[in-house]
Amino acid sequence: MPNVQLPPKESNLFKRILKCYEQKQYKNGLKFCKMILSNPKFAEHGETLAMKGLTLNCLGKKEEAYEFVRKGLRNDVKSHVCWHVYGLLQRSDKKYDEAIKCYRNALKLDKDNLQILRDLSLLQIQMRDLEGYRETRYQLLQLRPTQRASWVGYAIAYHLLKDYDMALKLLEEFRQTQQIPPNKVDYEYSELILYQNQVMREADLFQQSLEHIEMYEKQVCDKLLVEEIKGEILLKLGRLNEASEVFKNLIDRNAENWCYYEGLEKALQLSSLGPFLPHGTLEERLQIYEEISKQHPRAISPRRLPLNLVPGEKFKELMDKFLRVNFSKGCPPLFTTLKSLYYNAEKVSIIQELVTNYEASLKTCEFFSPYENGEKEPPTTLLWVQYFLAQHFDKLGQHSLALDYINAAIASTPTLIELFYMKAKIYKHIGNLKEAAKWMDEAQSLDTADRFINSKCAKYMLRANMIKEAEEMCSKFTREGTSAMENLNEMQCMWFQTECIAAYQRLGRYGDALKKCHEVERHFFEITDDQFDFHTYCMRKMTLRAYVDLLRLEDILRRHAFYFKAARSAIEIYLKLYDNPLTNESKQQEINSENLSAKELKKMLSKQRRAQKKAKLEEERKHSEKERQQKIQKKKRDDDEEEASGLKEELIPEKLERVENPLEEAIKFLIPLKNLVADNINTHLLAFEIYFRKGKFLLMLQSVKRAFAINSNNPWLHECLIRFSKSVSNHSNLPDIVSKVLSQEMQKIFVNRDLESFNEDFLKHNSTSLQHLLSGAKMMYFLDKSRQEKAVAIATRLDETIKDKNVKTLIKVSEALLDGSFGNCSSQYEEYKVACHNLLPFTPAFLPAVNKADSPAAALKHTVNSEVLANEM
Repeated sequence: MPNVQLPPKESNLFKRILKCYEQKQYKNGLKFCKMILSNPKFAEHGETLAMKGLTLNCLGKKEEAYEFVRKGLRNDVKSHVCWHVYGLLQRSDKKYDEAIKCYRNALKLDKDNLQILRDLSLLQIQMRDLEGYRETRYQLLQLRPTQRASWVGYAIAYHLLKDYDMALKLLEEFRQTQQIPPNKVDYEYSELILYQNQVMREADLFQQSLEHIEMYEKQVCDKLLVEEIKGEILLKLGRLNEASEVFKNLIDRNAENWCYYEGLEKALQLSSLGPFLPHGTLEERLQIYEEISKQHPRAISPRRLPLNLVPGEKFKELMDKFLRVNFSKGCPPLFTTLKSLYYNAEKVSIIQELVTNYEASLKTCEFFSPYENGEKEPPTTLLWVQYFLAQHFDKLGQHSLALDYINAAIASTPTLIELFYMKAKIYKHIGNLKEAAKWMDEAQSLDTADRFINSKCAKYMLRANMIKEAEEMCSKFTREGTSAMENLNEMQCMWFQTECIAAYQRLGRYGDALKKCHEVERHFFEITDDQFDFHTYCMRKMTLRAYVDLLRLEDILRRHAFYFKAARSAIEIYLKLYDNPLTNESKQQEINSENLSAKELKKMLSKQRRAQKKAKLEEERKHSEKERQQKIQKKKRDDDEEEASGLKEELIPEKLERVENPLEEAIKFLIPLKNLVADNINTHLLAFEIYFRKGKFLLMLQSVKRAFAINSNNPWLHECLIRFSKSVSNHSNLPDIVSKVLSQEMQKIFVNRDLESFNEDFLKHNSTSLQHLLSGAKMMYFLDKSRQEKAVAIATRLDETIKDKNVKTLIKVSEALLDGSFGNCSSQYEEYKVACHNLLPFTPAFLPAVNKADSPAAALKHTVNSEVLANEM
């Protein structure tokens, strides 16, 4: 149907449709559409049909919307309005590539349409089509040269393309058009100046940047940032005396900012040939800190930082002063402040000697030293000394001593939250996660209004696989009327969700774990999508530096630790589901039922039926509550005539864990890691595990080569290399060119050694690392089953030369003895468990069996449930 021109009456109605759409009066818009389309002459009017579809889409009627828009486009394919509307529809469904095509078609029919150009530019920057974005912004600048956004958007395009010269020319041209009096402070003009200066610094135009910031200093609102920029640039230019003065002034403003001291250090150390600090000796550097400390007697940093520099007796003298002041006034974060010194064994022994002497002296005479006179220390000083010693010995792995000190502190002051918090932390490091959760719960009971301690308690409960209890703990601070789990998902509370994933994974509830993994993935998608609103907002408000930072953050968003944790767990679960697909009855139940008597089996099945019935009722209750909430929300949206967002596909655990192609699902999580976390060796080793199961030899080779380049001595990589080499030798039917490439590349890694020699060399070079010995022993048994006894002996070594005899590594060894990595090792497992118990008597995983019914399989389950330990020490 050719383009039909509406007569004045219908044309006015159409304009009212557009106005209703802009004002979100969708029902009125549909009435006006009906008034035009009810006229037989205009029943097939393309633009009206398209607008009706767009309005229906805003009311959540997506299928009808597409039907009307496509019909309108067919009826008037040469209408830029129809193409624009179709693009808006695609954009609402996040199909940005398709929307861009629609906008381009619309521009062919109306090349100077401002609204279409603006919409196109938004999608181009969202998709990071920077070349296209620059062209579109140029067209907008030509059409609207008086608008601020036209100049700024075009300059940002060049900045993002790293054409700094052109970006600076445009910004300067635009700045000159701003009529801002020299003495007036205007926030938006200030942001423009700072953005211009940022572009100069990124272009390495340091001299120009310094002159620029000095020229417009009075018109910049953020005076502190001006000084920081000056200090940074003066260091780059080598003007060290001036830089030192700037950093001294900054320290006067904030004496606790370590970055300022770092800048001052650089300026003073590099000025060894200048008039200031002729030799830059240690004594002179300490003198600077002493002077700053006199000027700022309450500041901690000028007394703490010299401790990084000095050794021996001087360190002892300064540390003695530092500790006494902090113990006397009661400073809970003291150990955290000093923790970075614990890489140095000499300094650790000095700290231990000083603080243990304080404790002995305070107990006997209430002074730090028996030879002191004057005012006695308050009783709280001893309390903080004991608290510090508990943290100190916990850090050194002497958990029994740490518990003694923290128990003594609790006995004297049973109402201090920090003490119970520390006791929980010690138990976490021991590996007793149930006890850790118990003491953290005790800590939060002392202050139920503290959200931090509440969150910590929930985290500890999740580490102990107490998911329901953790949810109840969080419910104290979540919205009433909805379950805590749903509300935490709405709030994108990803620390909780990643801990839930790990807990479900340990419990074998793979469907629930995958549901949380997909929820985290959706959060990152939503965060990426949320930037859409800022493309116009930031240019309107002139927050240009923040806007560029946002774009750069979004580009690397999935590098975040939360995403990596969720993706890694998802990949591991999908690999496990590929190796052992779930049937109607869990394989674990089948394994457990084999060793049970008829009476025990009947009891277990009855228990399972009750649990399933309870779970089903709970699920139905949640589902009905969810439906009720959705109905309320839908009614509210209809009443307010607001846009209804399409409901997402529901994540059902049972479906997720019975997916048809687990490896393809795993690859979806792997791709962002390969793109953004390529510097993490685990990314490539996870990739290898997927491609190993898919039989993709060249991709396996790519993965191990990338991992080898990061850390050639990684234990997991060692296992992958041997499995890969063995798999290649077992496949004699590979194409010649593939075999040739594999042979050449593997030769570079193995250096003409056979697999047994390669493994022996690995064991020899890592004879003091239990993790490496475990991997080497596994591969020894993998290559030659007859060497089981020797392999087990290597993996279970616990002599004095072994350095990493921590809870986590010992549990890994005990798991390997049970999971078939060394064949049947039940007797060796029991012996190893006794040895580990003697080494770590408080760790539940190594406690002796309570009764004879405890089987190795039950022990494996117990060790798996105890596996997750402290990430921070």
